[in-house]
Amino acid sequence: MKILIIGGTRNLGHSLVHELVERGHTVTVFNRGMTRDELPEAVERLHGDRTDPDQLSARLSRRTFDTVIDTALYKGDEADTIGALLKGKTGHYFFLSSGQVYLVREGIERPFKEADYEGRTMPAPKLDTYGYEEWLYGMDKRAAEDKLMAAFRRDQFPATVLRLPMVNGERDHFGRLYGYVLRLKDGGPILVPSTPNHALRHVYSGDVVRIMLHMIEKRVGIGKTYNLSQDESVMLDEFLGRIGAIMGAQPNIVRVRRDLLEANGFVPDCSPFSERWMSELDNALSKTELNAEYTPLQTYLEKIVHHYLDHVPPTPVGYRRRRAEITFYEQVIGQIE
Repeated sequence: MKILIIGGTRNLGHSLVHELVERGHTVTVFNRGMTRDELPEAVERLHGDRTDPDQLSARLSRRTFDTVIDTALYKGDEADTIGALLKGKTGHYFFLSSGQVYLVREGIERPFKEADYEGRTMPAPKLDTYGYEEWLYGMDKRAAEDKLMAAFRRDQFPATVLRLPMVNGERDHFGRLYGYVLRLKDGGPILVPSTPNHALRHVYSGDVVRIMLHMIEKRVGIGKTYNLSQDESVMLDEFLGRIGAIMGAQPNIVRVRRDLLEANGFVPDCSPFSERWMSELDNALSKTELNAEYTPLQTYLEKIVHHYLDHVPPTPVGYRRRRAEITFYEQVIGQIE
């Protein structure tokens, strides 16, 4: 197959490109060319800004692809542009959406099912806040989904939407799980907001890639939307306990009033898996219709943690204020206790 990946150099895209090339597919990537490229030589590189319709058209308007995987679509107008550009020029288009499309809904309960999508959405939070940015991300992803599904109903545009929760993997460029590994390694306090305390239900990057390979090669799921998510829901304490056990370290979890952490600029970095904007998805439909299977949490945590210990990644941005976190604990929280 001739396959285009929009993005393709980071976490999921990188892994997917390698797997597709290994399976004998002809792969083209379209991106800005700003991220270090570790892709096979056989991959065709096209560079441009996908948010610029002129650049997108210049690179892709004369091309056809059996499959297109879009890892970098975030807004409704971008969905309109790519849908018009690829109309009649691809047999299957994948949009990687987010579980955050449920978090901007009102009146639904975790874990979220695909049927929970339709309904009233929450009003915008206060401008220039972290909550507003996360709300806008969810609303923009919804707008993109709606445009693509409308194109499917109107023109049979062959779109599939995959909704993902937090994706854990060896190549997570945000280093969220790795930030916890570093805090466990240094032995200091892990500052966790006292609220909310939602269960975690993430997904392993390798599972997403494997499921997508199946869908690409079998051409299934056109016109449908699926949640992809691990089977287990666990609380943060258990999650960190499992990582600590792999490392031979005991988590020192300290719960702190959220307003104190916010005032000092520590959230979400000090505990990125403690946010309201952390989705929990039901995966039953993917298992029924796609025969999806998910790696057990313990198994993939061991793989990721050992990878980090054996191949030390760059220090994530979220760990750079670690000294300030410890000082805050010693001077403020320690005194309160």
